[in-house]
Amino acid sequence: MRLAALLAITLTTPVLAQDADIGRAHYHTHCATCHGLEGRGDGPMAGVLLIKPVNLTELSARNGGTFPLERVVMRIDGRDPLVSHGSPMPVFGDYFEGSYDVAIKAPSGQPVMTSRPVVDLVAYLQEIQRIE
Repeated sequence: MRLAALLAITLTTPVLAQDADIGRAHYHTHCATCHGLEGRGDGPMAGVLLIKPVNLTELSARNGGTFPLERVVMRIDGRDPLVSHGSPMPVFGDYFEGSYDVAIKAPSGQPVMTSRPVVDLVAYLQEIQRIE
């Protein structure tokens, strides 16, 4: 009974604390090779991918002004793999994938379960969005 109550609280309480500085470090370690140092899709490996990396600074602008949190989380943590990578984000492999123990609040108010590194990386990606 206690375990069920704890699980219910964990699944319904979105984590609000995100660390964009840690996310920036994750980004530079795991993402910049393809997406570029500033997230514009111009990293040194971009030319060898089947599909050019997305300009990550325009995610909100390309989604009607709302950051597409659920789509971004699931792309990063492997639940929505990208064909151009050849497999789910091979540069960082399992680092962001497979763990869904932290909730992040979607714009709809619903919690999206993922891992702490993904939460921090998403905080950084939200921070670099260009406002049109």
